[in-house]
Amino acid sequence: MNKLELPASLPTLTTVAYTGACDLPTPWADFRLHGFVDQSDGKEHVALTLGAITDGEPVLARVHSECLTGDAFFSQRCDCGSQLEEAMKRIAAEGRGIILYLRQEGRGIGLINKIRAYQLQDAGADTVEANVALGFPADMRGYGLCKPMLEHLGVSSLRLMTNNPKKVAALRKDGLTITERVGIIAGHNDSNQHYLATKKAKLGHLFVDDDD
Repeated sequence: MNKLELPASLPTLTTVAYTGACDLPTPWADFRLHGFVDQSDGKEHVALTLGAITDGEPVLARVHSECLTGDAFFSQRCDCGSQLEEAMKRIAAEGRGIILYLRQEGRGIGLINKIRAYQLQDAGADTVEANVALGFPADMRGYGLCKPMLEHLGVSSLRLMTNNPKKVAALRKDGLTITERVGIIAGHNDSNQHYLATKKAKLGHLFVDDDD
């Protein structure tokens, strides 16, 4: 079967359906882009893969939650887009890796509520206070889709690029094997210093590359 053709019958995973894959040339490497659909809510998620990831060895990885403002519009309010770019560059340099891109904007509150949260931040609230003021927890993200997505792609263990130990704990609780937390420091600028300080003080993020 030509790699650009979809299989006649798409395999269904525990919580997500796999929809196929295509080549994705980028400035840093030629990745494969894989599509998944969450069967519970219809949301679409993707994975970027590069190289041999099914050999059983820990795979350099990032689990990245969608951030339209940072990923697409180059916002300086956060470090999200810079972290995504840095993760792609590191995987390209290693020649092997995976990025799971999950559609949970604004730590799970959605794009419009994120704009409302930004409006509160413009008036002086920090990122946690703004979410709470809108009636949401500080972080609503979930990672239950990661295991079936990774299992489908043949990945059994990760070297996870993140500054968030709570993400590591959540993924391990969901049954994933994470052999190493790899710090990913990128995109720090004058506009996001308060945001980053809040992530460190209130959300437990670490900003030291070699801190396990």
